[in-house]
Parts: sequence; C-alpha cells; structure tokens
Amino acid sequence: MRDDASLRERIFNRDGNRCVYCAGLFPPEQLSLDHVQPRARGGDNSPGNLVTACLACNTRKGHQPAWAWLAELPGERANFLRYGTAVWTRLRRAVEEAAKS
Repeated sequence: MRDDASLRERIFNRDGNRCVYCAGLFPPEQLSLDHVQPRARGGDNSPGNLVTACLACNTRKGHQPAWAWLAELPGERANFLRYGTAVWTRLRRAVEEAAKS
C-alpha cells in the first residue's frame, strides 16, 4: 500500500501537480494517476506510462489510450506534449502520429 502512495506522490511531484491534459494546477486530492496506455490494453504501472491528470480529464479520457483520446483535441494534445515529458518516447510518438492521421 505504501508503495502505491509513494508512486502516486512521486508522479505528482514529477509533474508539478499539473494535469498534463488541461495544464491546470491542482491540490493532490483533486488529482489522479492516468495510464497513457491503459492497463486493460497492455500498459503497466511504470513511471513512463503514468502521468498526473485532474479527475475531470481522467474521467473524460476513460479507458482510451492517450493517443486515441488526444487525436481530436489539439489543445490537450499540446499540453500533453509540453508537460508529459517523462512519458516513454514511443507513447509520445504515438500521440504525435495519431494527430496526423
């Protein structure tokens, strides 16, 4: 249990308590961890697959991969690429490529 809380705190600190989708700054109780590649689609709990998301953005994204959700959302996609700097390169590339399709 402590490991989960520690990971959550580390990711929030890494991302500066900023939602990587809407770019808003939030207190920790209004934030969640989001899987860029959902666990249901083969993603894991590694820091390269996790970002900080506000509850509203995480709810809107649901269980979609970030690249699918961001494909038609240029503002949120730009925020993700600006603030999601610790995300694995292959996942960032998928977000960039999906926007071109």
